[in-house]
Amino acid sequence: MSLKHKTKETFSLLGRLGLSGALLWYLFSKIDTAETFALLRAADAAVLLLGFIIFLSVNFILLYRWFVLIRAVDLSVSIWNVFRYFFIGLFGNLFLPSSIGGDLIKILGLCQHSSQKPKVVASVILDRLSGFAAIIVVATCSFLFGYKLIQDNSVLILIALMGLGSLVAVAVLFNERIYSFGCLIFNGLPKIKAKLMEVHYDLSLLKGKPQEAFKAMAIACFSQSVFIFSFYFISKALHQDIPLIYFLIFVPLICIASAFPSIGGLGVREFGAAYLFAKVGVAQEIAVGMSLISFFFMVAVGLMGGVVYVFTFPSGRVQHHLPGAGPFKG
Repeated sequence: MSLKHKTKETFSLLGRLGLSGALLWYLFSKIDTAETFALLRAADAAVLLLGFIIFLSVNFILLYRWFVLIRAVDLSVSIWNVFRYFFIGLFGNLFLPSSIGGDLIKILGLCQHSSQKPKVVASVILDRLSGFAAIIVVATCSFLFGYKLIQDNSVLILIALMGLGSLVAVAVLFNERIYSFGCLIFNGLPKIKAKLMEVHYDLSLLKGKPQEAFKAMAIACFSQSVFIFSFYFISKALHQDIPLIYFLIFVPLICIASAFPSIGGLGVREFGAAYLFAKVGVAQEIAVGMSLISFFFMVAVGLMGGVVYVFTFPSGRVQHHLPGAGPFKG
C-alpha cells in the first residue's frame, strides 16, 4: 500500500471518528446524560432480548434477499461464501464507512471465489437499491397514514429527497444511454470501461425478470418493517408508550441518516433519532437511549460476523477458492 493511499485512509478514518465524536459530544451536551444512563439501566431485559431477536432475524431476511438477487443475475457462487461474506460485511460495518463498507467487503470477498465479477457487483448494487427503495416505500406509506399526527412538512421533504435520489440512481444504472455517457470518463481505460458496462448489462437482467424483482422488493419492505418493530420493542423495554406509527415514519429516515460516513453510523443515528422523535414530544434522552441500544444490537450481530471471520480466515487474509464449493442453485 502506497504512502499516499495510507495517508488518505488515515484522514478518512479521522474524519469518520470526528463526525461521530462531534455529534455525540453535541448530543450529550444538550441532554441529561445521567437520566439517559438511568433509563438504560432500568430497561426490561426480557423485552430487550425480544428486540434483539427481531433485530437478528432481520439480518437473515436480508441474507435471503441477496440470495434472490444472486439468482436473478445468474451468478454461480457457493451458498457458504454468500453466507460468510454477508456476515463478515456486517462485522466490517462496525469500522468502515457505514453499510457501504460492508458492501465493499461482500464484493471483494465474493470476487475471490467467482469469475463473474460484474455479476457480483450487480447483485450487491441491486441489494442496496432494493433496500433503499423499501425504506422510501415504508416511510411514504406510513407518513400518508400518520400525517395528521405529525403535520410536519420537513419530514415530507426528507422523504421526497430520498425518493428523488433513488429515481436518479435507477435512471443512471438502468438506462444504457445515460450509463454509457457516464462511462465516457473511462475512455482512456478501456478494460475498466468494459467491466463497468458488463455491470450495467447484469443489472438490466432484472428488467427481464419482474417476478424476482417484485420478490426482492417485497422481502426488502418486509425486512424494513420487521426492523422497525425491533426499535419499537426497545422503547417498550425503556417503559415508553410511543405510538407505533411514529416508528414506521421515523426509523426509515434514521436508517438513511446512519449511512453518512461515520463509525457504524454512531452519532449520526442518535442525532437523527433525537431530531425526529422530538417532533412528536419524545424527550431527547429517550430517543438517544433507544438509538444507542439499537447500535449495541448492531455491534452484537457484527461481532458474530467477526467470529465467522476468525474461524474462516485463520491466516488473516482472503483464502483462495475452496475446492468442492458448488454453485448457488437458489
